Order: sequence, then C-alpha cells, then structure tokens
Amino acid sequence: MADTFRALRIEKNEDSQTMNLIDLSESDLMEGNVVVDISHSTLNYKDGLAMTGSSPIVRTFPMIPGIDFSGTVRSSEDTKFSKGDRVVLNGYGLSESHFGGYSERARVKSDHLLKLPENISNKQAMAIGTAGYTAMLCVLGLEDSGIQPESGEVLVTGASGGVGSVAISILSSLGYSVVASTGRLSESDYLTGLGAKLIIDRNELSEPSRPLGKERWIAAVDSVGSQTLVNVIAQTQYGGAVSACGLAQGMDLPLTVLPFILRGISLVGIDSVMAPMNKRERAWSRLSTDLDMKKLNEMVVETTLEEVPTFAEAILAGQVRGRVVVNIS
Repeated sequence: MADTFRALRIEKNEDSQTMNLIDLSESDLMEGNVVVDISHSTLNYKDGLAMTGSSPIVRTFPMIPGIDFSGTVRSSEDTKFSKGDRVVLNGYGLSESHFGGYSERARVKSDHLLKLPENISNKQAMAIGTAGYTAMLCVLGLEDSGIQPESGEVLVTGASGGVGSVAISILSSLGYSVVASTGRLSESDYLTGLGAKLIIDRNELSEPSRPLGKERWIAAVDSVGSQTLVNVIAQTQYGGAVSACGLAQGMDLPLTVLPFILRGISLVGIDSVMAPMNKRERAWSRLSTDLDMKKLNEMVVETTLEEVPTFAEAILAGQVRGRVVVNIS
C-alpha cells in the first residue's frame, strides 16, 4: 500500500467551494526541497476566510488550508536542515498559493522554514502561531519607534482574539500598562488574567468621531482596522506609535493627516506573511524569552483536523477566544 497521509482539502466549482478530509501521497504535494511531518497547526482569522470562501484568500485550487504549521523534518535536500529538526513556518503563501498546515505532511522551500527555539515545543509554537508571531512583530515595531514601558499606557484592540491575547501577555510581561479594547466585556476576567490593567468597550472606538481626540495612550497594537484604527490614532499621545496588523472591522481607513502632522504619530505597518527571515528570527527569539508560557496555555483551545472546519464561521463572527491549536498528528 502506498505511503499516504490525511489532509483537509478545499475544492471549487463554478459557484461554490467544498472541503473534505482526504488521503494523499507525497507525490500530490507541491514543490519544495524539505518534507515536514506536521504535528500541529492553528486557526487564524485568515484561515476562517479561506475555509468559508468569504474572502478570496485562496488563489489556487485545490488547496490545503492552514496558514502555518509546526513539525519535524522528514527529509531535506538543503544541508541547513536535518531529519528530526523541529521547525515552524508562518505565511509565505501557505493556504493561498501553496498547500498549508491542515495536512499530516508538507513539502516546502527551506528558505521559508525556521528552526524552533529549544524551549518552545511544537504545540507551543502553534499556540503562538501566526497570531502570536504577529503580536511579537507589533511589539517590536513599537520598540523600534522608541516606545518603552515608562512611556505610558498601550492599547490593544481586538483584545480577546489571537493577536490581542498574545500582545497583552507579552506587553504586560515586559512591564507595560495595557488597556484592552473588546466587544466581549464578559471576557474581562480572562483579559485581566493575561495582564490588562483596564478594559474598555470596543464601541468607544468603533464609530466615526473627531479627527483629533483626547490624548489617551502612547501606543497601540491594532488588529481591527477601519474606523477603530482611525479613532485609536486620533487618541494617541504626542510622539506615539500604532502597530497595525489586521482588518477585522474593514480594510478602509477614513482618517485625516492631523494626528501625523500635529502630534507626530507613527503608523507602523506589520506584515507577517512575507516578513524577511531576520525579522522572523528576531520575533521567535523574543517569544522564547518574553512570552509567559503559563499564560499562553490558558489561552488555548485544542481541536483536531476533523473538527477545525467547525471553528471557521465562529472566528469570523468574533466568537473564538484566544488561540485554537489544531493537533494534526
């Protein structure tokens, strides 16, 4: 019998897409010079978009979704990697143009793989996932803009989601005073447990308001976009910075230049998909030292390859708290 493995595959016809758990062989995989046995993947907002077809994330069909994975090298044509190396891959077109992490095996380019720090397990790597790695990139963006714990309060929007949860944990561990904005005030105890000092209702930030508001925080991590990001910027203190990494509310940005030319605000764009390897290595190195793994564990819900499609609609509806780890193996 041929060596087969399971994968969740999306197929598309003229007017709809379907998703099924199927058996594949290595010859079915896409190009690459490293084969990885995947142990874990995760669920991100972008995965929800891909699996439901509600946004044109997938560019090539059929497609295995899952924008990230962790696992162990099975074979490598590149001497940088050896059989048994523990690796992680975030982005680089996974689930868009290259088969993603919802599979027991993957073939990928060695230039896209990163060896995991020794103190981060494969499961922890996906508890962090692209959301947590993006959160770390956001924190680094603020640091590179001169923001320090003593600078003032830092706002985190979309606080109950994956990026928000990890950002709060990292920032609080580093000594920042964190303000968490959420649409689910019932999660206040959860957010306080992660380290948030103050919880505010997202409605304070989601509606149109003045181009410049009262100065409230020195910096922010925003995964919401649209009018929320406009209001976050409008209420950022003089010389502050905002890391922007998401569009849960929308991709529009109806703002004025006033916060930039009157208060010297910096808007830091955060891209996790095609970030160069030196940024990735810096982010994962910092995650290995600055993220409280006990707090990380408290954010995690674990599921399986069979069950992950049931989370797709929920994450788009904002009903998923923290991080969903998909146990592939």
